[in-house]
Amino acid sequence: MSGPLWVTVDADVRCDHVVGKIGVISTQDLLRVEGRPVVVGEDPVGRPIGGCPNTGVSIKPCNLTLRIQVGRSTFVTIDGRPVIRADLSGFTDGTPPMSVRYTVRDPGQRLVAEQP
Repeated sequence: MSGPLWVTVDADVRCDHVVGKIGVISTQDLLRVEGRPVVVGEDPVGRPIGGCPNTGVSIKPCNLTLRIQVGRSTFVTIDGRPVIRADLSGFTDGTPPMSVRYTVRDPGQRLVAEQP
């Protein structure tokens, strides 16, 4: 496989602080890989982040994911919404603002990838 793998609900997505894990969901049930729904569209946005250790005086931990910067398929869509790829990246609401990212550690499957 040469392209990025698709992300499923079993993906491990975390903030830059490594411990903060994002609750991944899928709002579609048409496309599955190994029986698990594939993440599409804006599913990664506004998701809670649990366990971010970035705390202190005037420091806000990562609590939510913000808009997607990278990681939408430009080729495959489900109901008009792009499939989310393992190169997914966006910012969290942690401090300093617009500097802490969330990324995929494991896409939750190893079978299907977008080919370049």
